[in-house]
Amino acid sequence: MTATAPTAPASSSAVPTEPATRAPGQRLSTANAGPRPSVVGFGTATPANSYTQREMLELFGIEDPRIRSVFLNSAIERRYLTLPPELADGTRKTETQGELLAKHKEQGVRTGREALETALKRAGLALSDVGYLCCVTTTGLLTPGFSAHLVKEAGLPVSTGRLDVVGMGCNAGLNAMAAVASWSAANPGQAAVMVCAEVCSAAYVFDGTMRTSVVNSLFGDGAAAVVMVTDPAGTARAAHGAHATETAEADEAAPVGTVLKAASRIIPEAVDAMRYDWDDDQGKFSFFLDRDVPYVVGANAEEVVDRLLGGTGLERADIDHWLVHSGGKKVIDSVKVNLGLSTYALRHTTGVLRDYGNLSSGSFLFSYERLMEEGRVRRGDYGVLMTMGPGSTIETALVQW
Repeated sequence: MTATAPTAPASSSAVPTEPATRAPGQRLSTANAGPRPSVVGFGTATPANSYTQREMLELFGIEDPRIRSVFLNSAIERRYLTLPPELADGTRKTETQGELLAKHKEQGVRTGREALETALKRAGLALSDVGYLCCVTTTGLLTPGFSAHLVKEAGLPVSTGRLDVVGMGCNAGLNAMAAVASWSAANPGQAAVMVCAEVCSAAYVFDGTMRTSVVNSLFGDGAAAVVMVTDPAGTARAAHGAHATETAEADEAAPVGTVLKAASRIIPEAVDAMRYDWDDDQGKFSFFLDRDVPYVVGANAEEVVDRLLGGTGLERADIDHWLVHSGGKKVIDSVKVNLGLSTYALRHTTGVLRDYGNLSSGSFLFSYERLMEEGRVRRGDYGVLMTMGPGSTIETALVQW
């Protein structure tokens, strides 16, 4: 597969009330734009155990120099994983598809609940305040889905509206966030929550091939959550940080990310570039990544970002913060080159990749958390969120704090 220029008409979507056009060099004001969905809380969670890339190679006795090179040149230092149990001889158990699905459920519910509770705490809200819950995953299939399990395990109201987004891959966090934002806009004052729960180690196949080794070297386990509220008065402000809800001063100092617009791009000619296949020999699903994925994403990134900013009066130079999915070193480099971004602009994207690996749908929220905790965001700043995944798909959102 090779990267090609877009030939199909591009689609876009927008959260209600488009921002007004502004003259170049001026800040786009949303003060009189009416109520908009805002991210008032966020949280992340991981399994208890983490491993360096070298530790992974040693644990599984990988000697093939080609595979070792894939692990050690991935720009990843450590990942949080739920590995197969260790056997008496020191090797790792070969998990069945049923055992992998059980892992997916157990770890997904646990980390998803932890991320959810952290996000609500940061928002200064209680479980009883949640009116809508959207859960995202690609690492297993459950019926009922994570949303039902979280309502039960976390104690959310039984009246909570629910949606499960399954199988959309790494881009799905922004797909689901658009649905949550729409619900929030239609229900001002009520809390809507998105939880991305990915247990990528529940989708690993250990067969020694380069195909599975690329996947096994890249993905990590983790969950992320955001709480969105549309203030009827259009003045929503919530504090961020571990102790931000404790004082009015902290509340006043912390900016809130408001979603202004979204834009999407699917690349049909690359529909098979990222996919799950059934492996008859292993008796389980196996994920596939085409080696040309980074170039396909990069070739289409500029078009979708320009469309996202179209009609706003904003240019790429006006964007203060870029939160791009930590899809892998080559993917990040390709986006960086095609959008003309600096290393500093993608510091949180590369930092999350280094410390967690590719966390699939929740990766960009780990970067969002780091950005907010960094304390560099100022009111009026603009940000672009970007995720990429199967389809092949690029999702973007424009945010103002």
